[in-house]
Amino acid sequence: MKLRASTIACALLACSTDSTEPAATYLSRDELMDPVTCARCHQQHYEEWASSMHAYASDDPIFIAMNQRGQREANIGDFCVQCHAPMAHRTGASTDGTNLQELPAALRGVTCYFCHSVAAVDGTHNNPLVLAEDDVMRGQLADPVPNAAHRSTYSPLHDRDRLESAELCGTCHDIVNDRGTHIERTFAEWQASVFSEPQIGTTCGQCHMDQSTTPEPAAQAPGVFSRRTHDHSFPGVDLPLIAAPGAEELAQAVQSFLNTSLQSALCVRGAPGGFSLQVVLDNVAGGHSFPSGAAQDRRAWIELVAYAADEVIYQSGRVPAGTSVTDLADPDLWLIRDCLFDQQGAETHTFWDAADYESNLLPAQVTFDPSDPRFYQSHVYRTYPNSGALLPAYPDRVTLQVQLQPIGLDVFDDLVESGDLVDTSEYTVADLRARLVPLTVGEELVWTEAAATEVYVEGGLPVLCVSTTNLSARADKVPALDHTRCAP
Repeated sequence: MKLRASTIACALLACSTDSTEPAATYLSRDELMDPVTCARCHQQHYEEWASSMHAYASDDPIFIAMNQRGQREANIGDFCVQCHAPMAHRTGASTDGTNLQELPAALRGVTCYFCHSVAAVDGTHNNPLVLAEDDVMRGQLADPVPNAAHRSTYSPLHDRDRLESAELCGTCHDIVNDRGTHIERTFAEWQASVFSEPQIGTTCGQCHMDQSTTPEPAAQAPGVFSRRTHDHSFPGVDLPLIAAPGAEELAQAVQSFLNTSLQSALCVRGAPGGFSLQVVLDNVAGGHSFPSGAAQDRRAWIELVAYAADEVIYQSGRVPAGTSVTDLADPDLWLIRDCLFDQQGAETHTFWDAADYESNLLPAQVTFDPSDPRFYQSHVYRTYPNSGALLPAYPDRVTLQVQLQPIGLDVFDDLVESGDLVDTSEYTVADLRARLVPLTVGEELVWTEAAATEVYVEGGLPVLCVSTTNLSARADKVPALDHTRCAP
């Protein structure tokens, strides 16, 4: 429910319409810990946050089911709750996350108070953030306006224009399990990329917290003047599976984010008697690998279809609705994900069992210098048919679409089979599964001979390519990695 200024009793808080100097009496810690309190002065930022996956982090049915399974099978304790509901964990209200639905909303999810109380970072993964415990709200502004709600101060950890701000975000988005297996590596991926370099780098906040296009007040309170603020909806990949405020706006932001993540090129190579296709992908905008985060649960793949006279002569990656891409009988499937393996070397969906992993994620850029050979290490290609066979005819049209499922249907079904994901009064398993539709990454790329934007000869054979993002298929590139220990 959105809060409107006309319905808020501002006199109770710092956003009093009284223009006199604020009194030096501040909100209690319990009040500051409740995001609804923040909404009374920071209405816009609250509404953005309330639509985000941070707000939803401990209410997500898949999180609840996975945590429940982990407690039952491996006694994982606070492994999940320390990141998904850090204030519930820090206050001792929850030791393992199994009681989160019984706790006040103010303790669930990743809250305003938690992020804006961080004073230091004491590690590289699994939420090593140190809270100041002084009720001073930290932020990006070097000259915060004094107010009667809380004391405020500048913090480089909260300044999206400072590289060290990535530590605040990254150390929660970098997870190592109790076996020492690095199961989520977003921060480490960023650290190894060109985006972490001084002067030319880009921080988590600069990508995932868009700056306002026009000056606006950061709060509705006396003396607050307009300046550039930044968005708190944190679009990335995931979307809520249950009803959440601002879900449509978040979905649009996520789609817009994905549309600029990759460059692609699509080529037809050959001459009469034999033709093949080539797809080139470049993780041009990700400050980390693609996809990232819980890549063992994510499923990204390439859907490729070739036509001759409107008849399909070749296809790969076409997944029927409601089918897991991992069930597809497709020897040419380019499926991009992590695979986890237990101590016996068997593939597992349970991160607590992971002793090893195999990854074929698209790498992040390591340099912006085209004269540096490393520049092309993010240009990844794959030839179709992957077996070395040839197309039966010359296509007159080929379509390419990158698909992304934030949580694979096989992962979902595994939680249902284990008995941990069940119907509740709020949702049914069938409804949740139906919402796990793949997202598209960028627009569909369509090849025709007439539309070719690049033509060259390779190995004595003509190659005709299309790209809507100026990606040169002729440039140096590296072959896509194939999974060798998990299918496909």
